[in-house]
Amino acid sequence: MIVRAAIPADAEAMTGLLNRIIAIGGTTAHQVPKSPETVRKDYIDGPECITAVVAEGAGRVLGWQAIGWWEGDAHIGTFVDPGCQARGIGAGLFARTLIEARAAGIATIHASIRADNVPGLAYYARIGFVDYAFDPDFALKDGRRVGRVSRRFDLR
Repeated sequence: MIVRAAIPADAEAMTGLLNRIIAIGGTTAHQVPKSPETVRKDYIDGPECITAVVAEGAGRVLGWQAIGWWEGDAHIGTFVDPGCQARGIGAGLFARTLIEARAAGIATIHASIRADNVPGLAYYARIGFVDYAFDPDFALKDGRRVGRVSRRFDLR
């Protein structure tokens, strides 16, 4: 597996992975499929983007992670191919993301995780994120209340 900075040419593969995760449901608050143009703008090189990295293996993108500005804070998102989870991809992504975040001068990384996303909660706890808020009323666009856990990772 190779973990490297994402480039605009990765947008299509990143989109395909994200849209598969959206279609499966249950682990992302995103409910509407995205276009490669939107993924590029929102995660790779748009004005709110801080860093994005991809993990490649077997000639394809196995996962990706990005930090961008949201509501004044640096927020992280992680997306790993469901068939490849629990194989160290998330850890590899985060190791590279930390390098990029420190280089960008980020002091704290925030993660907003659906309270019903058990694998996501476990992942962020495993890599050192700590809880600082909980919103039991957080709802998806379709009205389902799933709750949201807010976690942070301090780099300084």
